[in-house]
Amino acid sequence: MVDLTSNCAGIISPNPFWLASAPPANSGGQVQRAFDAGWGGAVWKTLGTPIQNVSSRFGGLNVGDRRAVGFNNIELITDRPLETNFAEIYDTKKKYPKHAIIVSLMVETKEEWKDIIKRSIDAGADGLELNFGCPHGMCERGMGSAVGQEPSVNSEITSWAKEYSTVPVLVKLTPNVSDIVPHGIAAQRGGADGVSLINTIKSIIGVDIDRFVPVPRVGGQSTNGGYCGAAVRPIALHMVGQLARSPHFDLPISGIGGVTNWRDAVEFILLGSTSVQVCTEVMLKGYRIVEDMIEGLSEYMTTHGFETIDDFVGKAVQGYSEWGDLDLNYETVAKIDADACIGCQLCMVACHDGAHQCIHPDPNGTRVPIVDEDECVGCNLCKIVCPVPDCITMAEVDNGFSPGTWNQHVAGQAKLRPKKGAH
Repeated sequence: MVDLTSNCAGIISPNPFWLASAPPANSGGQVQRAFDAGWGGAVWKTLGTPIQNVSSRFGGLNVGDRRAVGFNNIELITDRPLETNFAEIYDTKKKYPKHAIIVSLMVETKEEWKDIIKRSIDAGADGLELNFGCPHGMCERGMGSAVGQEPSVNSEITSWAKEYSTVPVLVKLTPNVSDIVPHGIAAQRGGADGVSLINTIKSIIGVDIDRFVPVPRVGGQSTNGGYCGAAVRPIALHMVGQLARSPHFDLPISGIGGVTNWRDAVEFILLGSTSVQVCTEVMLKGYRIVEDMIEGLSEYMTTHGFETIDDFVGKAVQGYSEWGDLDLNYETVAKIDADACIGCQLCMVACHDGAHQCIHPDPNGTRVPIVDEDECVGCNLCKIVCPVPDCITMAEVDNGFSPGTWNQHVAGQAKLRPKKGAH
């Protein structure tokens, strides 16, 4: 029997799946229904001075017949009275004492931080999350990403929170920076117990080409919003991995960004996350998606021999290196399974127009293409476009060369194999 218990920066939850600070964690009724469905924790929608939101406020990016692969919002923090939020936090924690409630906060002055931190803890918060990431609306007021983009300000406000808090403090980082590492280190320098990332990415989701205004439309205008959903997962994984592998950073991570299923969650954990937050997929499909996440994670851990979450936190970090340290003498070529091939020719078109012109029509007249292995560079494009799972595989070639990286080559310590596919 595996144990899904998560300990993220001292915040204990029955499993690593948390609702991210967003509309699904906007009220006590919602969070309680989420806990009933199986969620281990919830980061309450950001508290601060309540604001007035706009209408409309969401936008979706559709790809083919798949809707909302990417998602955009111009919604701000809570628009409900603080007294109402604190009463609901208290009631929820009393009813669900074993579930984690983390309260997201965003205010301006030191006194405001002191007051709202005390009130959050008095209401029963197991932890706090400082929202230093919101990329619209609040940053124009000197909060959100305006804080997250300035390491010195990040550190100072984090130190205020640590001065006043008796529960763990997480800092939610903005992805709207050129390098995430200095910002994670800034939170660490301020005394944070952990970090959460990523917040949403500054974006315009699309343009109404008939009304000539970006979307979502508010009357005759719009603004940039925060991009999230499945499409942002590669960016989030990169930033989580960058922090986890940094020798100067040593804090727990709560991973966020494009998690849609248990596999996505496992990827975040393997790159260093000890909890995983979900927002957009819940907005699109509801709280019950966590049932499959729990079942899938449990099965994964069983089949891989992991008894606890900690057994595989960061297990993929050692496999993440700089390009200059990759083995340039490692070689693969494409292999096409003729029995599985349906003859769609997509691999051949992709290879000829977008890669290295090494897949050709079969001279014997069948619809199964052939691979010129002497020219194949193992780029993987054909496998990506192939609609049949495992029809195309990338087979390792024994080329007789010892491992050698670019950095070793520059230092005169390695001989590189001859290039292929250079037309």
